[in-house]
Amino acid sequence: MITYESSALKPNIGCPILLNRELRAAVPSLANESACDMRGMLSFMILWLLSKRPMYGQELATEIGKRRGDKPKPGTIYPALRDLSHKGMIVSRLRGHYNVYELTELGHGGLSDSLKYFRSAFGEIFESTMAMREPEARIRQ
Repeated sequence: MITYESSALKPNIGCPILLNRELRAAVPSLANESACDMRGMLSFMILWLLSKRPMYGQELATEIGKRRGDKPKPGTIYPALRDLSHKGMIVSRLRGHYNVYELTELGHGGLSDSLKYFRSAFGEIFESTMAMREPEARIRQ
């Protein structure tokens, strides 16, 4: 059973996350400041999308909207981009009329740490969900 320690509240990308003893032991790098918050997932999604290729703000919003079902408003996406930029996770470069965002080395490390956390926290859920779907797939065949 996983127990959360209130003293383990860490300020990270966007909002704080709770780190528990088991997760810190499994992924020691999560104790640093580069791990994404897993509650809102916006910063995590931005870093993941930027790991694929550089994008401008509205392009990021559109891609996030395709995955979440609703496109984040400029008042949501741009503060998140600004926060990630202030933390050194992304940089923006003016290309034509657009600020194009791309991951920094710190951003790649933060994404890697966040993916490890995500797998530790949610991997079993996805595995059990896939196992439940397998019998349905066999019945349809």
